[in-house]
Amino acid sequence: MTKRSRTGHPLVQLTLMRFREFWREPEALFWTFAFPILLAVALGIAFRNRPAEVLKIAAVGAELRDSLAREKQLDVQQLPTAAGEEALRGGKVALLAEPGPGGTVLYRYDDTNPEARAARMLADAAVQRAAGRADPIAAQDQILREPGSRYIDFLIPGLLGLGMMSNAVWLTAFAIVDARRKNLMKRLVATPMPRHYYLLSFLLSRLFLLFGEVGVTLGFGVWVFGVPVRGHLADLAVLCVLGAFAFCALGLLLASRARTIEGVSGLMNLCQVPMWIFSGVFFSAQRFPDVVQPLIKALPLTAIIDALRTNMLQGGGLARVAPQAGVLGIWLVVCFGLALKLFRWR
Repeated sequence: MTKRSRTGHPLVQLTLMRFREFWREPEALFWTFAFPILLAVALGIAFRNRPAEVLKIAAVGAELRDSLAREKQLDVQQLPTAAGEEALRGGKVALLAEPGPGGTVLYRYDDTNPEARAARMLADAAVQRAAGRADPIAAQDQILREPGSRYIDFLIPGLLGLGMMSNAVWLTAFAIVDARRKNLMKRLVATPMPRHYYLLSFLLSRLFLLFGEVGVTLGFGVWVFGVPVRGHLADLAVLCVLGAFAFCALGLLLASRARTIEGVSGLMNLCQVPMWIFSGVFFSAQRFPDVVQPLIKALPLTAIIDALRTNMLQGGGLARVAPQAGVLGIWLVVCFGLALKLFRWR
């Protein structure tokens, strides 16, 4: 029996080493599995679907109060002028309405406050209807509240993409720099192991850890919040693997020459922070100007999040997310190729 058959292939042993390093770090377990769930719970509760808020306003005079009270979205209290002004200054009401000269109505409010502007529109509509205004076109409301249109449905794919990027980049880059800092690389460089085995072990270890971290967050979202998964799970798995590989390759590139934890931390933050802001994790990337949209769509985090939302919320298959998959593929090939070329053991 040869030595390789007794000890296993070098790539297998290196991959197992990555697993052991991961499981021996409680902090890594927390940030990988627990933190996405805690974040989903907090944001899911904060931005849960709920009926439109009833706005508190004040009115001077019983007649004006009765006119405003016909609007269901207004909570109207009758106050004298001085008390109404004090309530408005203290933020207890969003708007103060009082009779003006010549049968007019005077609205006092802060126009920089969105609630105040909404209260002003609702109050004026109520006053006009009470005065006999008839709308020339009748309107009807159809309220839609179904899975896929809620904020939590938008959020979970964003958290999945954010978790894939953070875990792959941080765990990969830190492991390499820490081994280089502790001179563990000297032992590896003395072996006949080729460089690409060492780098590929990080990709393989991420592949097996990926299903756990994605499964925990996705399963929690489906079980607790009823987040829909309308696409095929096989397509979702392919997207997750491609995204994890692309981010892991990015981590390998960032750590290819870094020698200190401080140095690689700066590189990772420089790379990741713009994606946290622009890639639409917590709000739509369409909020940014059109001139920067091509750059935003070229980011790997934007690509994986858009692909996950298309698959989960719209049921889109791989053909529909081919542009996003292409972006991830380019990042994977370019970053891994550069990492192979630039990587140094010391």
